[in-house]
Amino acid sequence: MYLVMGITGNVGGATARHLLKQGKQVRALVRNREKAAKWADLGVELVDGDWNDATAIASALKGVEGAFVMLPPVWAPSPDYREAKGVIANYVEALTQVSSPRVVALSSMGANRTSGLGLITASSLLEQGFRSLPSQVAFVRAGGFYENFLFGLQAAQGGTLPVFYNPTNRKSTMVASDDIGAEVAKLLTGPAWSGHRFIELGSMVSADEVAEQLGEVLSLDVKAFAVPRAGWAEVFEQFGIPKGHTGPAEELYEGVNEGLMDLGAAGTEHVAGTTSARDVFAAAHNAVKA
Repeated sequence: MYLVMGITGNVGGATARHLLKQGKQVRALVRNREKAAKWADLGVELVDGDWNDATAIASALKGVEGAFVMLPPVWAPSPDYREAKGVIANYVEALTQVSSPRVVALSSMGANRTSGLGLITASSLLEQGFRSLPSQVAFVRAGGFYENFLFGLQAAQGGTLPVFYNPTNRKSTMVASDDIGAEVAKLLTGPAWSGHRFIELGSMVSADEVAEQLGEVLSLDVKAFAVPRAGWAEVFEQFGIPKGHTGPAEELYEGVNEGLMDLGAAGTEHVAGTTSARDVFAAAHNAVKA
């Protein structure tokens, strides 16, 4: 039995799919059973609770061979990142009470640093908080998600994909959620290891390459357009981040443009992605047409 947190999201769902494909039993901690009903239909054991309840997490951990944990995405965190700190404290408390043989945690490229991270600060805090755990722990430092470009299926109809990557031909680490789920499932069910592992997951890709692959799916000539730095806040607000709270997202992309998402941090392993941006766009495009 394997515990999967965040099963109704992209990465948690991908992890569960790959585990089920291997014939493994899966358990999920869910706040909304109705939202997770399709997973119950696939044989996943649903346990009521969420990441804000250490007791519920501990209960879900009982008897598992491994656990996948992650932080809920918060695009407008408090200045002290108390949302992430609270979830991390709950995980540590639960994993101290009920020690899982192995834990795989979703982290991020750049989490090896401790400043200038923006939203990646949450992943850095997670890694710091988990380092005292006695379990085998693997931190999967994923690159930027291709799924974050899916807005382009509509936005790029005019031939332009607005991005925060500048210059647009500079490569940074990117990856698909399905590849993250595949790697997490492999770590959970594969050979044991000792201590902590750090896996950089993804391939070096530029925004220009992403735009070109989006164009292939849309049968359009699509070019990446670097949003001027002065306009970032306004664009983030259009994406739903409240006015005055866009700083962490801005700092994140400043770090990406400075090389934060580049491969090669000391003491890490590298796993390349096998799913391209084209694959992600095509799947989403076909799903809309179906």
